[in-house]
Amino acid sequence: MTIKQAYFGQTSRGETVTRYTMTNAQGTEVSILNLGGIIQSLKTADKNGHFADIVLGCDSVADYEHQSAYLGALCGRHANRIREGQLVIDSRRYQLACNNGPNHLHGGSRGFNERIWSVSAEHNDSESRLILRYQSPDGEEGYPGNLDCEVTYCLNNRDELTINYRAVTDKTTVVNLTNHSYFNLKGSGNCLEHEVQLFADCFVPANASSIPLGEIRPVAGTPFDFTEPKMIGQDITADDLQLLQARGYDHTWVLNQDNSPIKQCAIVKDPGNGRRLTVKTTQPGVQFYTGNFLEDIPGKAGRRYNQQDGFCLETQHFPDAPNQPDFPSTELKPDETYHHTTVFAFDLWTD
Repeated sequence: MTIKQAYFGQTSRGETVTRYTMTNAQGTEVSILNLGGIIQSLKTADKNGHFADIVLGCDSVADYEHQSAYLGALCGRHANRIREGQLVIDSRRYQLACNNGPNHLHGGSRGFNERIWSVSAEHNDSESRLILRYQSPDGEEGYPGNLDCEVTYCLNNRDELTINYRAVTDKTTVVNLTNHSYFNLKGSGNCLEHEVQLFADCFVPANASSIPLGEIRPVAGTPFDFTEPKMIGQDITADDLQLLQARGYDHTWVLNQDNSPIKQCAIVKDPGNGRRLTVKTTQPGVQFYTGNFLEDIPGKAGRRYNQQDGFCLETQHFPDAPNQPDFPSTELKPDETYHHTTVFAFDLWTD
């Protein structure tokens, strides 16, 4: 296992951006920036031993600053949407920044994706770790409390990339952290032929501005049924209001509960090159997003990303949880520790 670091550029604020690259014994390689904890590159082998970069990203800091797709970034303090940026904690109303139409999205106008995180690195013969830390001050983007965040990226020799999230606060607040990587197991082109299975019998329907309607709806008999593997493109253009509003899939699936400490979330396969991605998580849900609003986004090696060039599996709590009493709470108190883990495992499959 090795970890290398290199200068990646400077932000428009004059901050230095560093890229850290972890490589394992199989040659699998993941590069992460101290800017937003961004997974900038992830290279894995296909069935013929050919390596390709299977996440969407940019080659420069400027390109990251000039897009709003959250490519590969950590999202917080509260990922996903909060209706009209409003929440009530201990009978006090807080107004957050509204940066997505009438709503708050992924932490606000300058969320964790735009912050410089401190980084420490460690490795041994079997795994490499990057420990990223950021302190979000009381009042940042409207949130109460000083929030100390620690996110650890760990790559091992079994081709597992584990993301471990921790946070503590000195005042009751809300927390919902995730990573917003867009995957494409082909390495380029659209993702519609990827075969997806989600371990979820229900999903969260939303209104036209992607705020939950407040119900949990069974997927059976709908285009949202991925309980058996199917291609992303199979039903994505179905005449369904939920799909039409979102221009495709951009919804939270409610993961089936089991007794294991970390539950099955998703399996994605590329039928052509044999790459397989398996996701497990301690989170209650996953936002499955098919890149519906990618439009001429600057990418790597001169590419431009467009609609459905990648898919996201954002493990997290449900959107608008602070305003939805029937959803799992995202509230964090001073005597508690926020702690969640997600594992992205890569391997090959054959028919």
